[in-house]
Amino acid sequence: MHGKMRAGAAALTFLRSSASSSLFRVSSRSLHSPAFATVTAADISASQPAEVRNLVQGEWKASSSWNWIVDPLNGEHFIKVADVQETEIKPFVDSLHKCPKYGLHNPFRSPERYILYGDITTKAAHILAQPEVSDFFARLIQRVSPKSYMQAQGEVYVTQKFLENFSGDQVRFLARSFSVPGNHLGQQSHGFRWPYGPVAIITPFNFPLEIPLLQLMGALYMGNKPILKVDSKVSIVMEQMLRLLHSCGLPKEDVDFINSDGKAMNKLLMEAKPSMTLFTGSSRVAEKLALDLKGRIKLEDAGFDWKILGPDVQEVDYISWVCDQDAYACSGQKCSAQSILFAHENWSSSGLLSKMKFLAERRKLEDLTIGPVLTVTTESMLEHIDKLLQIPGSKLLFGGRPLENHSIPNIYGALKPTALFVPLSEIMKEKNFQLVTKEIFGPFQIITEYKHDQLPIVLDACERMHAHLTAAVEVIGKSVNGTTYAGMRARTTGAPQNHWFGPAGDPRGAGIGTPEAIKLVWSCHREIIYDVGPDQMVYLLKQKLRASRCAQIFSDINSDGDVGIACSSPIKR
Repeated sequence: MHGKMRAGAAALTFLRSSASSSLFRVSSRSLHSPAFATVTAADISASQPAEVRNLVQGEWKASSSWNWIVDPLNGEHFIKVADVQETEIKPFVDSLHKCPKYGLHNPFRSPERYILYGDITTKAAHILAQPEVSDFFARLIQRVSPKSYMQAQGEVYVTQKFLENFSGDQVRFLARSFSVPGNHLGQQSHGFRWPYGPVAIITPFNFPLEIPLLQLMGALYMGNKPILKVDSKVSIVMEQMLRLLHSCGLPKEDVDFINSDGKAMNKLLMEAKPSMTLFTGSSRVAEKLALDLKGRIKLEDAGFDWKILGPDVQEVDYISWVCDQDAYACSGQKCSAQSILFAHENWSSSGLLSKMKFLAERRKLEDLTIGPVLTVTTESMLEHIDKLLQIPGSKLLFGGRPLENHSIPNIYGALKPTALFVPLSEIMKEKNFQLVTKEIFGPFQIITEYKHDQLPIVLDACERMHAHLTAAVEVIGKSVNGTTYAGMRARTTGAPQNHWFGPAGDPRGAGIGTPEAIKLVWSCHREIIYDVGPDQMVYLLKQKLRASRCAQIFSDINSDGDVGIACSSPIKR
């Protein structure tokens, strides 16, 4: 038992000792957490459990029951979440119903709110850039979704840069309109970006800060009233971020925040009928919601993501490092994680696989470069491996065994970074294809090899795959993946704030992080045609001429005394 506890205890000790070197030198929250915070990441434990509440109609509230979250490193109850039951959803439904279809703001109504959100974003970007605040969120992410500090800090960095990108006037620029001349004098058409009004956001566990915050701010920028549901296992991160935003001037009534199980949230959506719902998560739930919500949904669901290495062998050390990062960073729990690697036969003698094996085996639980898998158990991953090994010619390249000396609870997975080789000819067989391309949301990938004349077969395999989220690929014209990296430095897990990230080939596909993504997901097009007729047009031109004459008179007068009289004088026809 003591051996079993060693790695998990070491990981917790690592988190706490690392934290103590910067932000958390003593355990007093009031002294060593940011002013907005209600927790200290290093102190959260079974003896000092944290508490997460719901936000509705501007007030933080508890509920009739609490959902205890287990520590993914040792299985102890360490966070209690106010769990909204199906009988308690009415305040949330009422809150969404209060928001009109035309939103909280739009180009004609309360346009000053575009400026307000530019100011809020500026302040939030400044606060999140402070080392102690950035470290606070990185440590909090590590506690609930264990990943290396570099990965957690990278998530905070991308989030902070996103906020910088949409500071100041950038929010109002998202609502930029256009006009087109009409058919006759007095007619003109104008296109506007229009909010949906009441909307819902549902996000997963693997990026507790980046995904929910970027989608939430996009919804708010365009004038919507969102209700936000984050996976309860990690929702403490966004609860703390909402408190930061409130300290920056975010009106508390603008966002509702709910913790509940899937049934309660589904009932809320059915009763509140939000005009649009953004869902990031599993394909199975995504398809159910698409039916339940009658298509009023945008999806960023799971991806079986692929990488193709062409015939030119170069930079083997770098390529092996990128493959390791793409497949096993965050223990493979990225929707963009490398699921399958197609390597040209020229790479077989390059030492690529041995280098990947070496890098994978360096990962350890103590520094969270490998860690708990929060949605797939060890048993189910091993069962999947056994099924794949029944395919003729398949073999285990490395991994394939549970982590050792840990205290990760059985409800989660604990697997060493794993790679299996499956021959391309076997992958393409109908009886094997679905099994080989089944996404395992953990530290697992398929590797195969192709000859030069087999590239069309590789592309056919990519065409047959269901999810088209990310790819690293040499052939662009024959693929549809939404986020595609091409070239020697290509990767599958690039999701920074400076380019679109999301699937393609599906009209329901959602993007994140860019002006194009925000406008696509969180606004619709509204066309307003002005047709005032020639007579009114002449009148308007006269009014414009009068204003122009007044401005000229004003510029010619040295004193202000006669300006009112001069401007009120009639214009001769």
